[in-house]
Amino acid sequence: MRPTTRLAVPAAVLLAVLAVAGCGPKKEASIKVGIYGSMTGTTATFGKSTLNGAQLAFDELNEAGGIGGKKIEYVSEDDQSKAEEAATAVQKLINQDHVIALIGEVASSRSLAAAPIAQSNGVPMISPSSTNPEVTKKGDYIFRACFLDEFQGRVMARFAADSLKYRRVAILKDIKNDYSVGLAQFFSEEYKARGGSIVGEQAYNEGDSDFRSQLTALKANNPEAIFVPGYYTEVGSIARQARELGITAPLLGGDGWVSDQLLKIGGEALNGSYYSNHFALDQPSAPLQKFFTDYKTKFGSNPDAIAGLAYDAANLVVDALKRMQASDPASFAALGSDKEGDAAGAKAARAKLRELINGVQAFPGITGVITFDENRNPVKPAVVIKVENGVEKFAASIAP
Repeated sequence: MRPTTRLAVPAAVLLAVLAVAGCGPKKEASIKVGIYGSMTGTTATFGKSTLNGAQLAFDELNEAGGIGGKKIEYVSEDDQSKAEEAATAVQKLINQDHVIALIGEVASSRSLAAAPIAQSNGVPMISPSSTNPEVTKKGDYIFRACFLDEFQGRVMARFAADSLKYRRVAILKDIKNDYSVGLAQFFSEEYKARGGSIVGEQAYNEGDSDFRSQLTALKANNPEAIFVPGYYTEVGSIARQARELGITAPLLGGDGWVSDQLLKIGGEALNGSYYSNHFALDQPSAPLQKFFTDYKTKFGSNPDAIAGLAYDAANLVVDALKRMQASDPASFAALGSDKEGDAAGAKAARAKLRELINGVQAFPGITGVITFDENRNPVKPAVVIKVENGVEKFAASIAP
């Protein structure tokens, strides 16, 4: 074996080399925020819209110079539309990527799986679109940017009873989906309180493709409308099969219908149907219309409400970070420092961030002005969308 030759390096030369190395490009300081969602799976458009909306907000901030010399670095994880994968994704974002806040999820069942992990680790989590009331009850680090199922369920009941004057409505719900079950319950309670009758109730499971037996049973009760509080993947097929069976009653639904795939799946069968949403593309609002323009320029398509809610959720984090940097620069500097071994300092900084998010007052979100109530839920109006001639149009705005 050839012997290793050790060369003596003069001290002056070594110092010069180190000095040159020190003058190389410095790694830019950044703050990591995690985004988790269903980039693939049964509700893949939910995750993609969430990622796009949050990315637009963070890119706008970074292009403007960041906060205190730091830029936002967003790290995304795909939970494959599965609750167990949402928990795994959040564990990774917290323990490996050391994110200081989380944006996600859309589906309430997946937020419910992830929220206890964020809470136990002291990492603020803002769900853009999970509307089930139980989500924020998981702890004081859990927030949302959207209205609640109780509100939108009652809004659609009010709209059906008072505006559309329907007196006989049936319900077709996803029995294993927390979102769908909760929305059906709130709709039913409010609708009956307003003098309406629920003339039939049937159930299905997410992933089903044949709904004919349930629809046939509902048809026998001659409903004026069918409330379907599910996700777009099944709603489109339900609409088609309803029309094939001769059911002419319109469908009613919630924000789980939101997707650019809804009309592609359901087509003309959805004409005359209504659902609750967080905004409408034809809604008159200068900030909202600017968001539409910026989003389409960046991504080449119109945003859905899930993207808008993610944009608001991301900007709620940005707003709190700006106030933190201005009022408590020491805590701001400590964010993310657990990756260098200062876990206690980083946790205290995240607690300060949580406090600042919670204290937001009249935040000008594009989906509505946001002030959190005692349960970290925003109080804001709902928009009702009507599908007419294959186009989704603004029908009404209903305040709490």
